[in-house]
Amino acid sequence: MPRVWGMVNHRRLARGDRDIGTGLPTAGNVHEIAQGIAPESRIVYVDNDPIVLAHARTLLNSSTEGATAYLDADVRAPERILTHPDLLATLDLSQPVALMLVAIMHFITDDDQAYDLVHQLRAALAPGSYLVMSHATGDYLTAEDLDETIAANRRSGVPFRLRSTAEFSRFFTGFDLVAPGLTSVITWRPEQWRPHPRPEAVSMLGGVGRLAT
Repeated sequence: MPRVWGMVNHRRLARGDRDIGTGLPTAGNVHEIAQGIAPESRIVYVDNDPIVLAHARTLLNSSTEGATAYLDADVRAPERILTHPDLLATLDLSQPVALMLVAIMHFITDDDQAYDLVHQLRAALAPGSYLVMSHATGDYLTAEDLDETIAANRRSGVPFRLRSTAEFSRFFTGFDLVAPGLTSVITWRPEQWRPHPRPEAVSMLGGVGRLAT
């Protein structure tokens, strides 16, 4: 199940030095990108899958100048993450961070108070922090494809909630959106990233916001 959420804190990245997020280790992990730009970056990964954490702790190594930590926790319990001693030992939350919630919040339904969870995390961030999110949407699907997607999700038994652009925007309350705003991940700064030719083939929204000072 793809899910990443994190905080990165370094002045040259998020004007601070931290990150949270996991998923199975692959090429181009958050700490590799961050520390490739600023070796002193400090990253905290979070996951509630013990297999993912075991692989991460074995395979993901920090730069000598920076630090990387891994928490066994769930986004549905933000207070556990924010007060975890390993996070507090790695990150200084009085400084700006980049909070990354990549392909995770569509697994959090309205019953789990998805917006409240993000707002609790936001409340712990210093002004100038960033929120980076991607989220599955039905905005680019035909009615037939949308019905098929919803039916497939129900058959899987995994909680899932597609959200429209308007619904996605509620996660960014209190943040100033970074251009080009909330849009398909395919069209978010396509001049800098190699896009897929059709947004509907990905059906994923993306956005970056900066916490107002």
